Amino acid sequence: MKRERLVLGGGCFWCVEAVYSNVKGVLSAVSGYAGGARANPSYESVCTGATGHAEVVDIEFDGDVVTRGELLDIFFGVHNPTTLNQQGADKGTQYRSVVYYEDSEQKEVILSAISKAQESFRDKIVTEVSVLSKVFPAEDYHQNYFQRNPSQGYCQAVIVPKLQKFMTNFPQNLE
Repeated sequence: MKRERLVLGGGCFWCVEAVYSNVKGVLSAVSGYAGGARANPSYESVCTGATGHAEVVDIEFDGDVVTRGELLDIFFGVHNPTTLNQQGADKGTQYRSVVYYEDSEQKEVILSAISKAQESFRDKIVTEVSVLSKVFPAEDYHQNYFQRNPSQGYCQAVIVPKLQKFMTNFPQNLE
């Protein structure tokens, strides 16, 4: 097994976590916060926009089963990377589209994935690409949110369509 890590944010972390929890080769998908200045942020503090953190998902995956490039293709296929600090009705810097890297090789894979994805969008992709410093896990009630609350209104209105998009467009990656 080739254990690797990918940290990304594409709006609400419940949506991103729900998608990646269904990807073949993903070992874990943990909702959290990254990219800001405050240590040990809370959901409430991140929502103010003052911490600089984004809602992210820290993904551990088996690189022998799924590649970083495939995970990034899914990322660009299930959210809108052309809207700055917004996904649908979720607005604020905490909802920005962002991919973190740990070394120059990962950064090159990310930049290549953005170039490839740009062909599918008329508007310019505004996804932030930043070096990863630290990920702070979100509160327990945010973990596996969709799995625990599938009939909740937000889940039905926002997460289910993203999951359907994933299942339709990436059946080869479905767990």
